[in-house]
Amino acid sequence: MCLVTGGAQGIGWAIATALADRGAIVHACDISGEHLERATSLAALRPPGGAIHLSRCDAAVREQSQEWIAGVHRREGRVDVLVNNCAYVRWTDLESMSWDEIEQTVQVGLLATVYATKAVVPLMRAGGYGHIIAMGSAISRVPIPPSSAAYAAVKAGVEAFIRVLQAELTGTPVHTTLIRPVTVGGTDFFRRHVPSRVMPRITDFLPTLTPSQVAGSVIRVLERPRPVVDIPAYLPLLYGLYGCAPTVFRRLTAVGGAARKDFGAVPWHQGDGTPR
Repeated sequence: MCLVTGGAQGIGWAIATALADRGAIVHACDISGEHLERATSLAALRPPGGAIHLSRCDAAVREQSQEWIAGVHRREGRVDVLVNNCAYVRWTDLESMSWDEIEQTVQVGLLATVYATKAVVPLMRAGGYGHIIAMGSAISRVPIPPSSAAYAAVKAGVEAFIRVLQAELTGTPVHTTLIRPVTVGGTDFFRRHVPSRVMPRITDFLPTLTPSQVAGSVIRVLERPRPVVDIPAYLPLLYGLYGCAPTVFRRLTAVGGAARKDFGAVPWHQGDGTPR
């Protein structure tokens, strides 16, 4: 039985459908009524097998998160997998962000992960198995401008949280994994929140991931647990280059100005074959 936060759209929906395609019972939550309505319609058209149950829940509100998880546990009797995927995006410099936007970035991107994780760990330990996955980002290791300091800080916080949690859970039946993807196109992240013009030119020449590829990484790590997954696999090389010469790296990424690719239009396919 699997939980996915932010699961009615983009990467979260791709993960939910990939899990259900393999026979899992999936409970996904989201705050967007628009996305929940659409995802519910798509879930109803799925073939027999794994089921996707959708709920409206603000994972950044501790009481709502705990109530959702407790309710699912009462219904299903166990929680095997938690995918912490939800995020709030306001892609601009710190001075341009309001206090509410900064706080929402932290609450949705970091605290929601902490709330859900704390709620499921005792359930997984009691059930004898569990796997907690958190969506990080390459930006936590290579914070190149123009970007969002608040968003980068949140992803760095998620990384630190998961890495320390891995040590705390050593010797228990609960696994934890941090997934750090590079640019993931074809979602509202770029269609609504992050215009391509704010991306550095170098991103035009690097592979752009699809939500389905990220979902595939989740499936593989559930089959063969690993503490950290970078996608694509060459990312540690970029981390090393940045660590050796961050100023030079930033200057090189700025060559050529802004990106020209439309990252919001990158095609991908759901488990039901519908392009999104």
